[in-house]
Amino acid sequence: MIGCSDDGNIAVNGEGDSSSIQSSSSQSDDIPEGARSIDEIAALEWVEHGEVYNPEAPIPSQCYTKTDGVSNPCYVCHQSYPASNNHSNKMNDGFLQGQYIFSDFGVKNRWVNLFKDRTDFIDSISDEKILEYVNADNYSSLISWMNSKNWKGEVPYIKDLQEGALAFDEWGLALDGSRWVAFNYKPLPSTFWPTNGSTDDVMIRLPNAFSEVDGAFSKDLYFANLSLLEMNIKGMDEMSTPPLNEAAMNIDIDQDGVLSVSATRIIRGDYYLGDAASIPLVHMLYPKDTEFLHTVRYLGVEENGRIVNSKRMKEVRYLQKRKFMDPKHINSVTYNERKEKHFEKLPMVSDYGDNGMSNKNGWMVWGFIEDAQGELRKQHHEEQMFCMGCHKSIGANIDHTFSFPRKLTGAAGWGYIDLTKLTDVPNVGESEGEYLTYLERVGGGDEFRQNAEMLERWFDSAGEVKKDEVKRLNNIYELIAPSVDRALSLNKAYLAIVKEQSYLYGRDTVMKPATNVLKDIDRETVPLLPENRHQYDMRLDWSQQEVPSSQYSYSH
Repeated sequence: MIGCSDDGNIAVNGEGDSSSIQSSSSQSDDIPEGARSIDEIAALEWVEHGEVYNPEAPIPSQCYTKTDGVSNPCYVCHQSYPASNNHSNKMNDGFLQGQYIFSDFGVKNRWVNLFKDRTDFIDSISDEKILEYVNADNYSSLISWMNSKNWKGEVPYIKDLQEGALAFDEWGLALDGSRWVAFNYKPLPSTFWPTNGSTDDVMIRLPNAFSEVDGAFSKDLYFANLSLLEMNIKGMDEMSTPPLNEAAMNIDIDQDGVLSVSATRIIRGDYYLGDAASIPLVHMLYPKDTEFLHTVRYLGVEENGRIVNSKRMKEVRYLQKRKFMDPKHINSVTYNERKEKHFEKLPMVSDYGDNGMSNKNGWMVWGFIEDAQGELRKQHHEEQMFCMGCHKSIGANIDHTFSFPRKLTGAAGWGYIDLTKLTDVPNVGESEGEYLTYLERVGGGDEFRQNAEMLERWFDSAGEVKKDEVKRLNNIYELIAPSVDRALSLNKAYLAIVKEQSYLYGRDTVMKPATNVLKDIDRETVPLLPENRHQYDMRLDWSQQEVPSSQYSYSH
């Protein structure tokens, strides 16, 4: 058990009195309508009583940001692409930058955790105890539970994943033989910037046929096919690879007429290779049975002050493409989704329990989150509905994913995430660094413009971005990693949500009440003035990547 002792420290293994934390989640036997305020109702009471608190859970808290017509974080998610762009996502919701299309229920902001002051809770916990907490492994116990009779779904297991980079070889291939592959990618602005509360990593796995020749595993073939997939998602025709043995595969991947033992370039073809040779590349779509494993973690702090991925995981998120849908089928589903939004219908999903939640586009979604004792549990239905806001119904993603299209292109991008190896390259079609552009368009270091440390570091007294200073940085770690003090406070603030089990009320790491957030939406108001609406392609122009140099190493 993990609670809060009389001296304010986190108590581990049953030591200390946790009643002061758990009292905020005390539960009653009944919830008379209108009898209590939300602050008096524990979030899990809604689950236990079979009630839906927020049927618009897929609308994330960021959509209630107060923009004043000028500050625009909305463009990162809401995009429309011209037919000439040949983009696979046809949601075409860029108009949402200039119009509030909320249902009658959605106009009220239900993410009430945004407006809570966590200061007293933060002050009650020592730095030593929060570090002890975030450095503890809770992934292994999740896997043990999943391997028991209590779980009937998929088991997204990588041996020693809690150790981060140590679970993978130099190419990012998992050392346990599971064929999961880690890759280095640029986190999407700005929810997954460490300075805003979390670290994370993502791994991909393709079906066995993509890593086999006549049924025998081939690492070279696997990375050839992964490279073909990367080119397919990014719309590229050739790409660098780790040194691959063409002779052993009997495949001329660089199409130079020679079967080299160390080819470092691959040319795109129409089909995948090896035992997957009958499977075609379909523009900007993943093949059937592609899997993604995403862990969201606390902010680990090393002795030298480096901010790293913690062992403890806040969430484990898993995607599997159970059904391949061709572009026409996807466009039909997308059209129905747009029509539902137009008529302001509440979102509907199919929840198959241990077998996942469907996004109606072939993907099944699973989510696991901490219980009050810090162990990972399956998300309840409404908690998992939250995931659909990004993986089902926005216009900017590619085949309902985010991280892989943002991978550092080619050979250099294979391996566990390391922000010190990435520079602030522009998006495709842009000239300025993506993060610099985001700071300028938003007017802050997060969607809510309340990250005081980012404002102090990278904005002047007039609220303008210190552009030259941002451009001089060696890598993105130096821009988006928090100070040690902020990291520890963010960890403590999130722990308050864990102890309350109040995820239905929001899981953003907010230390003080948000002020740049609307509690109610006026649908007659224009979110952004026309001159402040922006086109955005989440893919990145890695040709402008410079070789970073830094004293830091993020991954280890």
